[in-house]
Amino acid sequence: MEGLDEGALTVTVMMKVSPDAALRALIKRYRDALAFAIRRVYETKTKATLKEVHRLLYEELKAWFGLPPRIAIDCEREALAIYKGWKKNPKKGKLPLPKKLSMWLTFKQGYRVKGNVLEIAGGVSAKIIGWDRRYDEYENREARLVYEDGEFYLFVTKKIPKPKPIETKGALAVDVNEAKIEIGNHEFHKEIATPLETAAHYKLLAEGLQEKYSSGRYRPWLTRQRIRGRIGAFHEKANNIVEDWAKKASLEIVKEAQDRSLAIVREDLTGLIKAIRRLPKSHKTRLISLAYRRLEYWIDWQAQKHGVLVKAVDPAYSSSTCPVCGSRLAEVGYRRMKCSKCGFEEDRDVIAILNLERMGGPLAAPTAPEMKDVSPNRSGEPIRPEGVVAL
Repeated sequence: MEGLDEGALTVTVMMKVSPDAALRALIKRYRDALAFAIRRVYETKTKATLKEVHRLLYEELKAWFGLPPRIAIDCEREALAIYKGWKKNPKKGKLPLPKKLSMWLTFKQGYRVKGNVLEIAGGVSAKIIGWDRRYDEYENREARLVYEDGEFYLFVTKKIPKPKPIETKGALAVDVNEAKIEIGNHEFHKEIATPLETAAHYKLLAEGLQEKYSSGRYRPWLTRQRIRGRIGAFHEKANNIVEDWAKKASLEIVKEAQDRSLAIVREDLTGLIKAIRRLPKSHKTRLISLAYRRLEYWIDWQAQKHGVLVKAVDPAYSSSTCPVCGSRLAEVGYRRMKCSKCGFEEDRDVIAILNLERMGGPLAAPTAPEMKDVSPNRSGEPIRPEGVVAL
């Protein structure tokens, strides 16, 4: 629920809400009412306008499911949004019906926050245990109440103004690879490890269970209740690892740029992501695609939040072109490239950083070419003193 727009940023503040029997009963009725509403909109072939949906569902949602009037309207809005999203999807599968317990709430009409008390239309209230107070001065907007693992959480959206862009002295290049991200420019380099191997481990566990229990030897009820739960947990674990890493890595990159007064020059990975999606759908390719997409999103988000400028550039040939004279490079050792024209030699990741930095604009040029009179290091050991930052 975090997004970007031209004038402001949309942030989400999570509030933990104390368990309440009345609130739990309401959110369960809402989930059942939402599923009913989605089916009704689909079956009646309505024009799918809010006016038509309101005429069709309002009285039934109140009478049959006991929803308060305002909550019934929010249920209609959510059902309409889910139905329209499903209908526009060219690869739509089954009609999406809610399974998890969550509720869409409109500020001032569907819910209010007074001090540390959450008030929901219909006379239901609960105590708020804690939340991030950094955004208290900004007005609450739409929210979503979620019940999961015996706990209630209220996710409240707020609009905050964008900070003034920082004055930049140069560029921080970001080169994304499968095993690591390399950031830096002609003055410094730094590596951030990716978690793809760890995430792939959980994907493999999930796919192994799927393959094993697809056999007819196992009883259907066992597969449904126990094994499917474990498979889903492994998939969720893998995705959570990637998402958590993307958030932390993007913040580290943006803070590095902010502290050094640099603009970020990152690779535009759109074409690469599309190419990855055309590969066989193995656990690794899916995770790489997810990691690249989430990292791009969170870098852009964190940059706007901290006033850092971002430029996306075409990464084609960035690691095989000489950053000094523009000639093609030849491989002379493990991940080392050399220019036959000017003699420049470096690790291919460092070369990509220098080229991305140059693509960012008329910024500082790289240092003098590094001339080598000895054989390059073929053992793969790093020649730079900077260490790897593992998240």
